[in-house]
Amino acid sequence: MPCDALPTPASHDLRQGDETPAAPARSQRGPWLRLLAEMLQLAGGSAQFLLHTEKAWSSATFTGSRHVVVLEFHGVDGIVQGEDYVAALPEHEFTIAGQIVADASVIAVEHHVSPQPRMTVEAQLLLLEDC
Repeated sequence: MPCDALPTPASHDLRQGDETPAAPARSQRGPWLRLLAEMLQLAGGSAQFLLHTEKAWSSATFTGSRHVVVLEFHGVDGIVQGEDYVAALPEHEFTIAGQIVADASVIAVEHHVSPQPRMTVEAQLLLLEDC
């Protein structure tokens, strides 16, 4: 059962007939900001964030989310940091409250030489809710 599937008390609308409803509460943000912060720290100071996507994921026993993060590294020194990032990511121990990173893999690397050397790295991560 997902962590957020526990029953909650029903809400009751105590407004009078002509009162407008209060603005809906913001939904809780997922773990992607903490995930991105850790990935950028692991990548070093020359990484540039390009893209993040998140999709809900579930199996018979687990719920979570699948994330794709694309970072770009510029210049020769940046590419060296990017290569270190590619090597370190799959074994990195993430510390994201309420989440377990079940899988972290690099799914694409592109090297460009013109007009300046740069490397683009696409990573995919599976996060599971840790109840």
